[in-house]
Amino acid sequence: MLSWRLSNTMEADFCIEALQEALARHDASEIFSTDQGSQFTSPRFVEVVQAAGARVSMDGRGRWTNNVFTERLWRSRKYECVYLHAFETGSELRAGFGRWISCYNTARPHSAHGGKTPDKAYGTARQDIRLAA
Repeated sequence: MLSWRLSNTMEADFCIEALQEALARHDASEIFSTDQGSQFTSPRFVEVVQAAGARVSMDGRGRWTNNVFTERLWRSRKYECVYLHAFETGSELRAGFGRWISCYNTARPHSAHGGKTPDKAYGTARQDIRLAA
């Protein structure tokens, strides 16, 4: 189970810790695709990715397809959660994100999965898993 994290800074340390936690639990993919944010282009972040055996791919001009699924997920989250609620605190935001991603994974059918939820499509529907974003 990955911890649930939020950050409101552009610091690389936060992303490096989350990446290291994920790599400790899962194998690295062949290609690690990110945008060109300062936290992802920092030499320390790139070193962690490369040490795990993955190649770094940063989308650039005309390369929107690299991150299309992540970008669509975040667009949905913004329009269906963030813009509809006036979260006052970080804990309210975290709870709101948790409710949204839980619904997204367990209750919301996706056309890309033939009308199944992601949990059913990937066989991850278990009661004891805490969902992370």
